Amino acid sequence: MEKDEKIKRFRKEISYIKDFNLKADATYLVSVLPDYFFEVDASSTGKYHPKYAAGNMGLARHVKAAVKMAVELLSNPIIGRPYSERDKDLIIIALLIHDGLKYGKVKTDKYTKFDHPLLISNYIKEVRDHLKMSDEDIAKICSMVESHMGPWNVSSYSNVVLPIPKAPMEKFVHMCDYLASRRFINLEFDDNNDIIDESKNNEN
Repeated sequence: MEKDEKIKRFRKEISYIKDFNLKADATYLVSVLPDYFFEVDASSTGKYHPKYAAGNMGLARHVKAAVKMAVELLSNPIIGRPYSERDKDLIIIALLIHDGLKYGKVKTDKYTKFDHPLLISNYIKEVRDHLKMSDEDIAKICSMVESHMGPWNVSSYSNVVLPIPKAPMEKFVHMCDYLASRRFINLEFDDNNDIIDESKNNEN
């Protein structure tokens, strides 16, 4: 898949990022994700995600949902107050790529990699020279993606122990990923795999 096509599929999510340089970094990171990311289900078993995350581009739709959760929550003046505008941008970037290597750099079998949070963190560090963000920004994003699995940080199929989210931004990213995986939350997507947002105001 061409890089331009990958970027096009996440143009809406990238547009939420305010800082020009961080937006460029997010664009680059999306462009170098493996082709399979834009094709596969969010869950290899189908047990742990809602229906919209199944089928072609299911994983990408899950990521879109997680980003949408973050944008909605951060726009709330009570919930978003603790976070600077840069923090908000970094949260969105972390969610954009948190499952970017869910099946590894190359998809070799049908099962997801338990250590995928560490794989994507290491990948960010590998491409660090292509990014404009600071080392501090890199560290924050890596800590968020590494800990996004929350309490599900061990597996009988792996010796890896993933970090538990501790800092507020880490907990926030885990929360958005968690909400995007809940089967009782139903989101609708249009033909371009963009979330259909029918809200026109802030009334409950």
